[in-house]
Amino acid sequence: MNLSYPFDSAELIKNKKKIKRELLNDNTVRIKKNIAFLGGSTTNDIVNMTELFLLSNGIEPSFYQSEYAMYWQEAMFENKELKEFKPDIIFIHTTLRNIEELPAMNDSEQRVEEMLEGAYKKFEAMWEHLKSEYGCTIIQNNFEYPFYRLLGNRDAWDIHGTVNFVNRLNDKFYAYARSNNGFYINDINYLSASMGLDNWCDLSFWYMYKYAMSMNGVVNLAFNLSNIIKSVFGKNKKTLVMDLDNTLWGGVVGDDGVENIEIGQEAADGQCFYDFQKYIKAHKQLGILLTVNSKNDEENALAGISHPDGALNKDDFTVIKANWENKDRNIIQTAAQLNLGADSFVFCDDNPVERDIVASSVEGIAVPKFDDPLNYIRTLDKNAYFEITAFSDDDLKRNEMYKANAQRQSLLYECADFGEYLKGLEMTAVIEGFIPMYYQRISHLANKSNQFNLTTKRYTVDEIQNVAEDKSYITLYGKLSDKFGDNGVVSLVIGRKDGKRLHIDLWLMSCRVLKRDMEFAMLDSLVQKCRENGIEEIIGYYYKTAKNSMVSELYKTFGFEKTEGFENGDSEWKLNIENYENKNKVIKVELK
Repeated sequence: MNLSYPFDSAELIKNKKKIKRELLNDNTVRIKKNIAFLGGSTTNDIVNMTELFLLSNGIEPSFYQSEYAMYWQEAMFENKELKEFKPDIIFIHTTLRNIEELPAMNDSEQRVEEMLEGAYKKFEAMWEHLKSEYGCTIIQNNFEYPFYRLLGNRDAWDIHGTVNFVNRLNDKFYAYARSNNGFYINDINYLSASMGLDNWCDLSFWYMYKYAMSMNGVVNLAFNLSNIIKSVFGKNKKTLVMDLDNTLWGGVVGDDGVENIEIGQEAADGQCFYDFQKYIKAHKQLGILLTVNSKNDEENALAGISHPDGALNKDDFTVIKANWENKDRNIIQTAAQLNLGADSFVFCDDNPVERDIVASSVEGIAVPKFDDPLNYIRTLDKNAYFEITAFSDDDLKRNEMYKANAQRQSLLYECADFGEYLKGLEMTAVIEGFIPMYYQRISHLANKSNQFNLTTKRYTVDEIQNVAEDKSYITLYGKLSDKFGDNGVVSLVIGRKDGKRLHIDLWLMSCRVLKRDMEFAMLDSLVQKCRENGIEEIIGYYYKTAKNSMVSELYKTFGFEKTEGFENGDSEWKLNIENYENKNKVIKVELK
């Protein structure tokens, strides 16, 4: 069953139990999360659909649902059941029907302002209470427009108009979201506009079942919500893999010649492909890597990419595979070259046969249906493969970072001795405890790193802030630079103090700086911080996953003694730091 856009809402609702069974039996390893729904209207099918979309994105959710329309009471008053549930996320499902008071024509401007502030303050108090009480991520619907306008077009700009009131109240929600980490808006205002208000609002569903939107709206809302949740827990895709002929331009460059491919402003088809190229190029500013995978002679492919009327050029792509190899093989090679999992790729190709081969051969890769150039942008955009909940300067620089890695690789080939290569990089590191500037980046890194990750524990932004401010923890982040550029924040350690011991809850490093001895620089710094805190012994844990075998013996290379080994592959280690000697010899470290 297809769980990506465009999907058949009626079929999903009808077959939800069967789809759930199939997903749970597909042997996918999923993270488990507790999600609480506090509803201002019926939420049952929203929960059911959200579950399917999350299961398809590697998350196995457990749900808590409030009583019907009791969202505020369950949020604000003593709630033992919700406490025991320990939510990772609280979703507040309110709609226009939950705004208790709207302006009337005889209300003064001051009265309307009081009404607006009162509506906002009620929600703000609830968010603050939930944050204080549960310390988890909060997702809040904004408000959709009414399906009618009492004042006609004047409804948009007159202070008595409901449309005007909704816009101003939504603006207040957005201001709160901008200034509060771990708080996100589920944009049903955009969803309902995208579907069309007449399709969004089905009065029969309200009168019979108290759903605030149509059944199609329920499925779209659940899909939109699941995209935010998957992003919070690091399940976003990272790389676009682009076919060329009839995908980035019209025609076949090898047959038609570069002068005859359709791209640019001269004709309607060319404009369509040009706009798609612009859309693809814009993803670079989000830190999404662009690659090419095309059955073409490289010379022809580069000529097409360099077409003067196109929006893209060859420097926009991190990897270009233009050859006659099978495309699934090219994707595996590209993934290895970038040190990324192929399950973080999105493959775009107009050829259904190529899509089918890749989808069946490359586990976890996303392969959207590209059947009409007019739908290319809509298909990619609505699937929200790259939903943004956290964004940092490192994301802006990611493409440059991967290109710098290629330069480092070239230097490695020139050096006969690996130690000389490392010294030749002229590396410097800044290592210090977590600071607010990097909370988003640290959470992002904690949620997406799988290979060099000893425990694979995931942290929301709020949880990162909590451990950073908790004196019972030692936290360290590491930034690494070299003569080719700044790699940004690449390594994290979270240690929990227990008397004279420190238990390592999290140790991870970005794979883009593997084999640079950054792990030794982090260990040296951790030992120094331990000594300053009176710690004598560090306890390390390795929790085996399908992706982190590369670090199964990391603590051994650090000089730890193995104290426990379990049948499932997990292990425990300890290090007495009394006689520890620094191991890093090649990175100049600034420890703060």
